[in-house]
Amino acid sequence: MNSKHALRTSIAVVVMMTFASSGFAQKSGGILKRANDENPPSASLHEEGSNIVTTPFVPVFNNLVDFDATKPLNRPETIVPDLATAWTWSADNKTLTFDLRRGVQWHDGKPFTAADVKCTWDAVSGKRDAGWRRIPRQAWFANLEEIVVENDHRVSFRLKRPQPSFLMFFAGGWSPVYPCHVDAKTMRQRPIGTGPFMVKSIEPGKMIRLVKNPNYFKPGRPYLDGIDMPIISSPSTRLLAFVAGDTDLYTPSATLLAEVKQKVPDAICDVGLSYAYTQLLINRAVAPFNDPRVRRAMALAIDREAVAKVKGAGLDKLGGELMPPPEGNWGLTTNDLAAIPGYGPDLEKRREEARKLMREAGYGPDKPLSIVLSTRDVARYRDVSILVLDQLSKIHVTGEMKTIDTALWSRTLAKRNYTVAVRSRGQSMDDPDVAFYESFTCTSRNNVDGYCNKEVEALIEKQSAMIDPAERKKLVKEIDKRLQMDVVRPTITFAALPYCRRPHVKGYVPSMNSQYSNLRMENVWLDR
Repeated sequence: MNSKHALRTSIAVVVMMTFASSGFAQKSGGILKRANDENPPSASLHEEGSNIVTTPFVPVFNNLVDFDATKPLNRPETIVPDLATAWTWSADNKTLTFDLRRGVQWHDGKPFTAADVKCTWDAVSGKRDAGWRRIPRQAWFANLEEIVVENDHRVSFRLKRPQPSFLMFFAGGWSPVYPCHVDAKTMRQRPIGTGPFMVKSIEPGKMIRLVKNPNYFKPGRPYLDGIDMPIISSPSTRLLAFVAGDTDLYTPSATLLAEVKQKVPDAICDVGLSYAYTQLLINRAVAPFNDPRVRRAMALAIDREAVAKVKGAGLDKLGGELMPPPEGNWGLTTNDLAAIPGYGPDLEKRREEARKLMREAGYGPDKPLSIVLSTRDVARYRDVSILVLDQLSKIHVTGEMKTIDTALWSRTLAKRNYTVAVRSRGQSMDDPDVAFYESFTCTSRNNVDGYCNKEVEALIEKQSAMIDPAERKKLVKEIDKRLQMDVVRPTITFAALPYCRRPHVKGYVPSMNSQYSNLRMENVWLDR
């Protein structure tokens, strides 16, 4: 792994050790133990949007294609076959055809066929009512015209126009194939997949147990007999569990990394940019936040460097909507950010401009703007919210924090039941279509502040169809700049995440630019 793809830390970690381990004879057997941060709202990947769902349940499924789990960065060139053995594009770049594996069985013994693929993505795209409660990624497939089953082992996706990113949508944790014969309720409670592990038991709030699939179609995999995932909501308790040897894998916050290394000196910790970024949400439909002066003033007041230092132990990075380089292919550079509100080097100058804007909007020392800042009731959300409230107080904004339970958080945002909020947003992969369509098109469910700009939407559509990657990148950066200049969900920081493991865990390569990939654990084995 080239050093430009990882954040610098004081820990001497050589990721190539991970790859070297694959040269040893893999041992079969053993139970991998890793904590899940919270109780999943359900087990249905296609209905959810948090890593508390992907971490326990990605191992149950397969995708048509996947990102190579032996590579730390998810890129178009690292896409490999999974349930599909091959794929081809038509000459006009509007039809993507997959050839499918033969002889694959669902965990209940029924055969996997192309009909399952059609059923899954007819539901994901909203063309079929599968009884799902929500479809978070429906906007990805707005360009999908129809799915054609050629035969049991071949299926084609026909698009309205070319879309180079379309293949990537099928890779990563959020794109499993579902069985057509299993209802939505079952998939939420005890899902059935084709993956290397099957659900053994789910004890809400206590434990999720997976067991090895003896009929997995990849010879010799998985090596593990199972995965046990205790649900541990307290960050300090998760640390204690790892220190005590009760868990094998652990993803602490960046601020806990030094403590992990102190208490577990032999822990191997890779630090990557997770594509989880913290944003300030401003509900522009509610006065006075419909006033662009107020929104701009709030963006100017944020001290991103301070947040990166306090919340991210100095390892977090600054960026726009898309992941910054070198981990990201498309994001704004440091030079690009310099001209955007809130990123200039002179913090006091920015805040003086912000106070001037607030005075013009009718606020000042004798008449501060009072806000309620909503956030998810999780430590990393609360910590950033406290910092942001303090920073906003410097520009005549006073406020209090309102914490919202995880089970209600997504619904609160989707219904826009907030005025100002802090959230951590995770992207599935480093691709402009994923970011733009899911968050900024006028009708997307994840357009949580009601931003609707038809001119920007037209630019999003234009970049999506561009075949030349260099020309597309230019337009993508212009769109990102415009979103930041319009103060549409100002990004505060991109989070650095340490991925720690005990030395006996082999074959585990965490994704360094997505927290939703490399989770299947079919290559992982225990050397003890």
